Amino acid sequence: MKNRIITVSRQFGSGGRTIGKEVAERLGLKCYDAEIIEKVAEQSGMSKEYIAECGEYTSYRTWLTGMFASGRGINGISNQDYIWVAQNKVILDIAREGPCVIVGRCADYILRDEADLLKVFIHADMAKRAERIVKLYGENSETPEKRLRDKDKRRAAYYKFYTELEWGDAIHYDVALDSGKLGISKCVDVIVDLYNTKPVEGEDWLK
Repeated sequence: MKNRIITVSRQFGSGGRTIGKEVAERLGLKCYDAEIIEKVAEQSGMSKEYIAECGEYTSYRTWLTGMFASGRGINGISNQDYIWVAQNKVILDIAREGPCVIVGRCADYILRDEADLLKVFIHADMAKRAERIVKLYGENSETPEKRLRDKDKRRAAYYKFYTELEWGDAIHYDVALDSGKLGISKCVDVIVDLYNTKPVEGEDWLK
């Protein structure tokens, strides 16, 4: 039997990481986020800082301009590709260990045929997310809005490059929640309830 796993994809600043951790605590499950970075670092020999940046983001310009701008070698393989392969192995190994929550890193795609997934996407409007990242990370030389747009573009480009799917498109997720309107706690409640009351597939489809 495939393990029941929650994958949490999220816009930058939407609180998706916090939501994932609180869902895991409520359900008594492990939550994998930074832990994946540590495992990939062990396998690849690359630094955790480098993996944290390259294991979920790519340059939007890199994605548009192709392999020569992306640092690919003569064999067509880049450091990011090596990280992608190691990340796949780590996430597949985690999924086989038991039910859990996995935040980001294309886990919804990697595990599409390997687990019983509840795929969640967390989003919020620009103003709410800008307020949150300033509170969490402080100000810097860029406006919070520019930081948000840049992170989201790069995250979307990474997802598109390795999955050929559109990041954030509702059709790829079981539920999309606006954390700015619902709040963190309500998002957690909804996900926990969905996890605990898994419907029979298609049971209301013809009603």
